[in-house]
This record gives sequence, C-alpha cells and structure tokens, in this order.
Amino acid sequence: MTVVEATLHGAISIVSAIATGKGATIGISLKTKALIKTSPGNGIFIESRNKTISSRLINKVIQKVIPKNELEKTKIRISLESEIPTGYGLKSSSAISSAVALACAKIFRPKWSDNQILLAGVDASIESRVSITGAYDDACGCYYGGYTVTDNYKRKIIKSEKGPSNLISIIFIPKSRKRGNVKNLKNLSAIFEQAWNLARNSNYWNAMILNGIATSTILNSDPKLITDLVEKGALGASVSGNGPAVAAICKKEDSVNIKKVFSNLVGTTIVSKINNKKAEVNEL
Repeated sequence: MTVVEATLHGAISIVSAIATGKGATIGISLKTKALIKTSPGNGIFIESRNKTISSRLINKVIQKVIPKNELEKTKIRISLESEIPTGYGLKSSSAISSAVALACAKIFRPKWSDNQILLAGVDASIESRVSITGAYDDACGCYYGGYTVTDNYKRKIIKSEKGPSNLISIIFIPKSRKRGNVKNLKNLSAIFEQAWNLARNSNYWNAMILNGIATSTILNSDPKLITDLVEKGALGASVSGNGPAVAAICKKEDSVNIKKVFSNLVGTTIVSKINNKKAEVNEL
C-alpha cells in the first residue's frame, strides 16, 4: 500500500476572471488536504465529511493523472479534509482538484511539472462542469500562494510574488447563498480589464476595490459594503470569485472595525492569515 498526503491552501479574488479571462488572487491560510491510499484491486472510494464536494470532479482529476492501465489494477481511497467553505467563491474546488492531482502525480507521474499537475485539475473542472473557464487563476492562487496574476485563456502566470505576511483577511460568509447572474459580469468587462491592469502593475488593493464595486453591483451584493470596509481601514475589499463571500484585507489593528461592518449582516466571519506557502506533498 502507498499513502500520500497533499496540502494546499485557499485564495480570495483580487480580480475576477469571468468577464475577461484574466484574473488575480491572493493566497489565504485555510487548508485543504487530500490523503490517497493505493492498493491492488480497482475502484475509487471517496471519503469526505463535506457532502457538497463534487465526486464527479474528483473522478475526472484521477482519470487525468493516473494512466488507464494503472487505474484498472489499483484500488484508490481518497480522504478529503477542507477548512474552506464550499460554494462561496473561496476557491474550494480549485484547492481540492489540485490537491488530488498533486497526490496522484506523486505516486503515478513523479516527473510531472507543477503546471502539468495544475492543468489536470483545470481541465477536470471544465469537463465536470464545476467551472466555466477551469479557473486557472484560482488554481494557481491555491497552489503557489501569495499574489498571482494570470491570463486564463493562455493558461499563463503573468505575475507571481509573495503576499504581505503582516496583513490578514477577514471573510464574511453570508447565510444566504443567493447571487446574481454571473454572465452579466461581462457587461462590465472594460472595468475588469482596468482592475486587472492595476493588479499586473502590483497595485493590488485598488484593483481589488474596483473589482469589488463592479462585482457587488451585479452579484446581488451591496457596493456600499465595499466602501464601508475601505472607510474602516480595509486596504482592499471585494466579493470573492462569484460570491457570495466578501473579503477584506487589513492590518491586524483594524480588524475590530472591519468585523463591526460585517456584524450588521446575517452570516459568519472567518479570519485568515495571508498564505505564501506553495502546495506540499509527502509520502507517509
């Protein structure tokens, strides 16, 4: 029997890639772990306390990484653990698909590059219809941590650098998952292009605020929430991904005031450090 564990972290959006195919993220320290045990036999068995995780996505990732002839003679048990709330725009699917791809590659594709591992998860996300674009920006954000700016259509990292470890992210998870029509984000594609150009030039927080005002206008959030957060000390604030989570980046001393803004809303608040750690995989 072979046992391998892969660990990745979550990320939040600085610029959404839905409108233009160009995105930017910053890593946060919420963890996702994939533990894979292989033994002679066949079949894929997935264990997770979170019932919203897509087994179709996991199966598709496995098929992308493990050669068919190996898959036919190997029993695979996967245990998934994640601190990232699913379905809120915090990149949980990207973290899970990349963690599974990384763990499988450690056993079956030891010579694969980071990018080959990432693309297995991205392609599986498209084919299992978990993501429209494959969310290359989200996958890179979870895999590498720090700031990541990408061109998703070209599947290319435009910029990657360490994030500020002295800052924290405060993330609001609304009780209601209601959101607007994501396709309507394309109506503001010129605004998202501007935000992306700011991020590409390392002007991350202004990029995030611009992204936040544009996304909240369309995705049934309140743009005033973004401006209130900035007024109370947030360096950057935005709806993350397709929402409905809203994230603010701030100095620790401003966290009380940021939490007060969220305290008037119905939902829960998570505090997470900025993550600069790259994905890790180990044989146990």
